Amino acid sequence: MRIAAVGDVHLAEDARGLLRPALDKLHEHADVLLLAGDLTRHGTVEEASVVADEFRDLGVPVIAVLGNHDHHCDAADEITALLESRDITVLEGTTATVAVDGQTLGVAGVKGFGGGFAGKCASAFGERQMKDFAGHTVEVASELRRALSTLETDIRVALTHYSPISDTLHGEPPEIYPFLGSYLLGEPIDEFGVDLAVHGHAHAGRERGTTPGGVRVRNVAQPVIHSAYAVYGIHTE
Repeated sequence: MRIAAVGDVHLAEDARGLLRPALDKLHEHADVLLLAGDLTRHGTVEEASVVADEFRDLGVPVIAVLGNHDHHCDAADEITALLESRDITVLEGTTATVAVDGQTLGVAGVKGFGGGFAGKCASAFGERQMKDFAGHTVEVASELRRALSTLETDIRVALTHYSPISDTLHGEPPEIYPFLGSYLLGEPIDEFGVDLAVHGHAHAGRERGTTPGGVRVRNVAQPVIHSAYAVYGIHTE
């Protein structure tokens, strides 16, 4: 199974048509394309129309999660509806299944959220604002766990915008790690032993990392992979 992925393309009207030439032959190199959030620059529906045009009709299924930029204008529902009207599946606590050459690929996706990593993380204690911040991560991690629990496919992938581990954040200032991801996202990834976890968000991070349980994690933010997409092969016995 060949899985192409990219995140943090941050498209707006001035980028219309710039990415498309690099995607025209994607179907020759991959069986599916995963978009790891921050598809728009400021989260407007107009920017989402650029995303829809760039990633439509690629000859492979396109599956996405939204990122924090895509939520900036409080138009996530409208953006989701627009992308799905162009056959781009948008996940949030949900799953998608793709059949390729007699095998099935299951993708469970959430945007995710921050909070930090083991030993250096926020907790739902104190002021209401802190409880809300930490509590939201607990909620989205639970949504990812529920989604993963429903997958009965040959290959399983977790797709998020925020990172489930700190490995792929190296290069970012340590002070902002709590705003780049949470170990709570990594727990269900290890619990269900997925084959690959893909995220974006950390522009100055690094591509490759591993969960404590040994699951491969890839940061596919475009400033990290320096290409229109990266391709990862997964082989089943």
